[in-house]
Amino acid sequence: MNTQSMMPTWAVVLTLSLTLTLTVATRPTTITATFSAEAPSPSHNPATCDGHLQECDLEPLPRAKPVRREVYGNGKIFDITHQVRAGIPLYKNPLGTNESVVLDLSINGRNNTPKGWTNNSKLKEYAVHFGTHVDAPSHSFDEYYDDGFDVDAMDLETLNGPALVVDVPRNMNITAEALQSLQIPKGVRRVIFKTLNTDRHLMWRREFHSDFIGFTTCGAKWLVDNTDIKLIGIDYITTGVLYDLVPVHKILLRPRDIVLVEGLKLDGIEPGHYTVNCLPMRLPKSDGAPTRCILVR
Repeated sequence: MNTQSMMPTWAVVLTLSLTLTLTVATRPTTITATFSAEAPSPSHNPATCDGHLQECDLEPLPRAKPVRREVYGNGKIFDITHQVRAGIPLYKNPLGTNESVVLDLSINGRNNTPKGWTNNSKLKEYAVHFGTHVDAPSHSFDEYYDDGFDVDAMDLETLNGPALVVDVPRNMNITAEALQSLQIPKGVRRVIFKTLNTDRHLMWRREFHSDFIGFTTCGAKWLVDNTDIKLIGIDYITTGVLYDLVPVHKILLRPRDIVLVEGLKLDGIEPGHYTVNCLPMRLPKSDGAPTRCILVR
């Protein structure tokens, strides 16, 4: 029996298959996504509701504009995540991030896109190490990548809990001397370092600035040897200063239990005690991932 000949002409099924590549260091991670949409029957009349929720049940609401905020809950919740947007700086890239829309599906044909879909849907392509993101141990060690120390294996307890925001002296990088001057108590496990990067608004500038503030090799080694810190937050796209970038990452990620959260938005954040909540995207076999981070006072 030819089942295709029995199919009504209106039962047209549209299927799109595509490949999204997320840049994961030198190993691309490929995600294949399939979208399906069944075209409605011409004989369907929304005015004849049959007990199910149809368009005729929904009264249109007045048009409105959302309120975009950085602070919630009467000054108790702070969003310290940068928007995923074009123009975020990239390492050694003078042009920053460009928005890459791979697929744009639209209900009404917005921006000259194909219309007729039941929902608006976009598919965008970005690197995993940009904006506000985490570095997994596998970011710096090939054997850790092979052993599975990826973003999916990161400890959520480390990423969530009491945290201390500290002001780094503005005339220096995060050296051993700078860390000692901060007098971070033993037992503190999560520290967010607010630096001159925030004052200079470096995360808001498209071009990469090589003179950003970060950890030096001696600072990273002092932190590992003398503190209980397991979460390190920083206000630029990478943790180590440019001339010590690779050794700093290796020193900090070598123990396998330290998490680096980079690209934090610390404008208006005062030093002090908070609760931090960071939830990275769950990406197996990825050495980094975008993350949403908030501070709660």
